[in-house]
Amino acid sequence: MTDWQKIAFLLPPLWRRFGHQVGLAIIAMIASFLLLFTVPLISKSALDRLATSENDPFFALLERILSSMGLAKAQLIYGQLTIAGCLIVLATGAAGYFIYLRGRSIAQAAEGMARHLRDDLMDHLNHLPMAFHHAADTGDLIQRCTSDIETFRVFISGQSIEIARAILMLIVVLPILFALNAQMTWIALASFPFLMVSAVLFFSRVKALFLNVDQAEAALTTVLQENLTGIRVVRAFARQSFEINKFSASNRTFREENKKLLTLLGWYYGMSDIVCLGQIGLILIIGADWVLAGDMSVGTLFAFLTYESMIIWPIRHMGRVLTDSGKAVVALGRVADILREPTETPGEHSPTTRLAGRIRADDVSFFHATSRASEVPTLDRINFDIAAGETIGLVGAPGSGKTTLIQVLLRIFDNREGQLYLDDHPLDALSRKYVRGQVSVVLQESFLYAGSIRENLCLGRPNAPQAELQACTQIAQIHETIMRLPRGYDSAIGERGVNLSGGQRQRLAIARALLKDPAILVLDDALSAVDTDTEALILDALRTSRPSENKRTTLIISHRLSSILLADRIFVFDSGRIVQVGSHRTLARTSGLYRSLCEIQGAVQEEIESISPVVAEDLINGDLSDTAQLAGDSSAHDSELGDDR
Repeated sequence: MTDWQKIAFLLPPLWRRFGHQVGLAIIAMIASFLLLFTVPLISKSALDRLATSENDPFFALLERILSSMGLAKAQLIYGQLTIAGCLIVLATGAAGYFIYLRGRSIAQAAEGMARHLRDDLMDHLNHLPMAFHHAADTGDLIQRCTSDIETFRVFISGQSIEIARAILMLIVVLPILFALNAQMTWIALASFPFLMVSAVLFFSRVKALFLNVDQAEAALTTVLQENLTGIRVVRAFARQSFEINKFSASNRTFREENKKLLTLLGWYYGMSDIVCLGQIGLILIIGADWVLAGDMSVGTLFAFLTYESMIIWPIRHMGRVLTDSGKAVVALGRVADILREPTETPGEHSPTTRLAGRIRADDVSFFHATSRASEVPTLDRINFDIAAGETIGLVGAPGSGKTTLIQVLLRIFDNREGQLYLDDHPLDALSRKYVRGQVSVVLQESFLYAGSIRENLCLGRPNAPQAELQACTQIAQIHETIMRLPRGYDSAIGERGVNLSGGQRQRLAIARALLKDPAILVLDDALSAVDTDTEALILDALRTSRPSENKRTTLIISHRLSSILLADRIFVFDSGRIVQVGSHRTLARTSGLYRSLCEIQGAVQEEIESISPVVAEDLINGDLSDTAQLAGDSSAHDSELGDDR
């Protein structure tokens, strides 16, 4: 699809919403032009009256009016010039008002269009499938949501009106010039073909250059975003020099592309200035000769010089206008690329009642887009039936399909075979919003927003009462830590929770998920950063915190078997299949993958204990990992947050 086709996709809805403001701006522009174009005609009449003492039709009318008022003949010329001067002032003032009205209307339209596009982009991005976000660069998306829309806004508020202004000037001025002197008009238009052709050629060249500049800026934004997001990793690996050089390379590319663009601008403006000034000089030289020969009046020459200056500079400026239109075309095309991406299918049914929490899978298979060609499924004919309120442990090697099952359950990915059921509802029939409202997922790397602890906890329930807030944090074993902070639940945690340790972030994420009161709770390695004692307290609190008739279904994904020892059943995954199902006691006594995992973890523990009982205790309790994580924090940070080890 070409850029113009993309624009045709975007502009109709924008025009329906803001076309009336654009129309008002055009009417105001026409009114201002009609008033301004009368000023050179009035000035022409005044100059001819002074130079030749002859009246044109306009001054003849003024003379009859003044004579009827009883003015002496010697006073007529002063009266005519006074009235002409007042008319010039009035016309200019009225034109100024319409110019203001034009600017206000087009600015309102441009700002409204930009706001509408930003809102649409934000809404659309939040409803695009995860496959799109996995493939997209965050920096590039930010560029499209900010810089590209700003480019379009600037074009609408400035350059679009300049194009209309140049066209209107030609339509209005040319008939006036031909009426004044046809021969001089053809001379005045001598440079216009060159200016128009050069502007078109300039536009075609600059459009490609701007695309390069825009892509270079997007790449620069991506590098900066990645560096700031991963600043801890950069410092941990002493990669500051590498990152600085990487940024410098992107910055250098951005500079070189901008230099090419500005060089072309410089050539165009320099050459067009020479042509425009030469055109005005040509009119002055030939017009002066004709005035001396009596073939043209001084007033007519003045009018030609004024009108030529009014139209030639906008025509010359069309190069810049077309440059910005090229930028706007590319920028709007990049925005349209996002808005044309298909969103997630919403689903058809949103029950009004809470799910009981039963999950059933019938021959569910899933293929990632990259694995379809090789026909290697990430999930391969999965079958299970999880009763409401049951606690299920999911174990297996990385890549065996555990997390993929959760992503399919949340309808993050839909390219699957077979059917999943929530209670008795086919998953495909339920709306995504409803499904995700019934399921809470806590990931190993929990994302926290910059803000207070309360704001992060209330993400799923903005108006949750304080009592429920504390109940959930007590289950997650984080309440006492929060209360030790200077401002308690209103304490700021920094971007991505940087002021908290890894274990504190995980426990805060668990409390946030619980406050949502989901029918299904998923802990995806969500206890990896807490010690085994705290882990046991959290799991025990999860089991006992709800009445038996309203227990939530819990899925626990873990590589640490201590997290799933008391699960009702354990699903053992291997290469996309469930190869074993049973309780810990049953599976540990049965030959198979789960028993091998138990033996490996038991052997590791025995080896650690044989080295040093103290080190063994630290490693088993997770203290050393927490110590390593907190070692980089300042003592002030430790005293503020408390010891989480």
